[in-house]
Amino acid sequence: MKKNLLCLFTFFSLLVTCFGTQAQPCKQVIGYYPNWQWYDRAKLVNPATINYSKYTVINYAFFAPQDNGSILTTDAWADENLLLGQINWSTTPTSYYPNTSIVDRAHNAGVKVVPSIGGWTLSDKFPAIAADATKRANFAHACIQLCQQYNFDGIDIDWEYPGYTEHLGTTADKQNFTIFLQQIRDSLTTYGTAHNKTMLLTACVGASQSNMSNVEWGNIASVLDYINLMSYDFFGSWDATANHNSPLYAPAQGDANFNLNSALQYLLTHYGVPANKINAGTAFYGRSAKTTGTPALFAPISGTDAATFSEDEGSPLYYNIAKRFNLFSQQWDSQAQVPYLLGLNGLNTFVSYDNAQSIALKAQYIVNNNLAGAIIWEITGDYLETAIGSGVIADTPLADTLNYVFCNGLPPITCNTPTALAATPATTSAVLNWASTGAASYHIQIRPTSTIWTSTTSTTNSKTISGLTACTNYEYKVSSVCSNTLSSAYSTAFGFQTTGCTPVCNAPTALAATPATTSAVLNWASTAAASYQIQIRPVGSATWTTVTSVTNNYTLSALTACTNYEYKVSSVCSNTLSSAYSTAFGFKQQVA
Repeated sequence: MKKNLLCLFTFFSLLVTCFGTQAQPCKQVIGYYPNWQWYDRAKLVNPATINYSKYTVINYAFFAPQDNGSILTTDAWADENLLLGQINWSTTPTSYYPNTSIVDRAHNAGVKVVPSIGGWTLSDKFPAIAADATKRANFAHACIQLCQQYNFDGIDIDWEYPGYTEHLGTTADKQNFTIFLQQIRDSLTTYGTAHNKTMLLTACVGASQSNMSNVEWGNIASVLDYINLMSYDFFGSWDATANHNSPLYAPAQGDANFNLNSALQYLLTHYGVPANKINAGTAFYGRSAKTTGTPALFAPISGTDAATFSEDEGSPLYYNIAKRFNLFSQQWDSQAQVPYLLGLNGLNTFVSYDNAQSIALKAQYIVNNNLAGAIIWEITGDYLETAIGSGVIADTPLADTLNYVFCNGLPPITCNTPTALAATPATTSAVLNWASTGAASYHIQIRPTSTIWTSTTSTTNSKTISGLTACTNYEYKVSSVCSNTLSSAYSTAFGFQTTGCTPVCNAPTALAATPATTSAVLNWASTAAASYQIQIRPVGSATWTTVTSVTNNYTLSALTACTNYEYKVSSVCSNTLSSAYSTAFGFKQQVA
């Protein structure tokens, strides 16, 4: 399967290189930019290098809610540089160069910027704020202050999660979440009206059914512009066995509800959430796990591999995965519709991640289900360099794939029938090979000529078939298997014969003679032998005369006129193999 994944990755990369992405995404593409990633790779992904044409909204993460409902930054230095722009130290007080902030550059490209408040580590203040009228008012007011200070286009609430006891959640969160969001909505509407601006209000929501049960979906759907479904982190190093971070469909093992399809369909059918309000989550990162033995999907695990992926503490961004592909074999789960990696050469590591192929399938799924679009956690993981450490951005293959499918649909993927079939037979086996089509695998049918076909498979364009019968004619044909739903037609059958035949050298037949006075032309039916050996004598003589290395049309000379002769012939098939002599054939020389 490795070849298929590489082929598809290259296919999508070439696709977006040749055709590009649209000037503006055809669906919502909400990309999260974490402020701490500004420092990564010598500030490679910064306001000047972000390709804003890939997104409709940048969610800037994170701001921290406080006990009294106020909101604080989490990195004052990064936030100042990113949100206000490059600092002009020559003025008093210091000022900022125009059109250098992420906000200005996004706005110049027609892209909105929204602060994301909360996140996994900053959600434990939400329950108390949402439960208290004064704190709710303070929070709503602080949201407007953020919008005024940084020229934001709305607010994103990342409360993980209402009712989640580990983050101080209570049963009251279910109703309070609605009240909380409504108060923020009212403040944003008032502010937007005053500034002739439509303000966004979005919220991230958990994808598990237990977290969904703590939300009044019928109420919040009308309050929010978008519901951002965090359809990732389904499985990870906290589990007992290796499984997928963000499967599209249910894997063969694990909770059958832990996948994008199950989570989305539950929102749509059980809670009646409008599809056009939902953005599905896409993961531009992966999760590693140390396996306790040979790495495999569903193998026992014990924690992350923070050694191999030290930059990301074991949860590697896509670019950190891509630069280590040589350490792994690349695999594809056709049931869950996502890739995974298995460590090579004693590296007992399993990595779940998304690549261009799985992102394309998720994008098409979003289109097919009429969703608003997608969210990306997070955009910097997709910025690949021309060479590791070059400091020059080459491309963003995952975002490009996402947008290409949103605007054009999944491109047709052809599956070519194999050609140039060949075989190298032995006595009871044969090596079959054919020209590679780049398929994931191949389906082979083989049989002794004119009998029933039997089937086998190969992951390469070569297959050794054992258990054959010596000295037997066989034929085989091959089909390319490009995916679990796409295969080519079978090739024309190719025939071969196994070795080990008992050598056969047939004695000549149909002997004849055309006599003259003292000569005769002898001939017989050809046996395709290398040569022939003749024995001849006058009839009744005790001694035969032998003539070697002749053809099946041989002239004998120096015969005696008017004499009866007889001759016989042996086929000489090789240096070591000759036939028996034929039955003798008699003839009479002519009178002088």
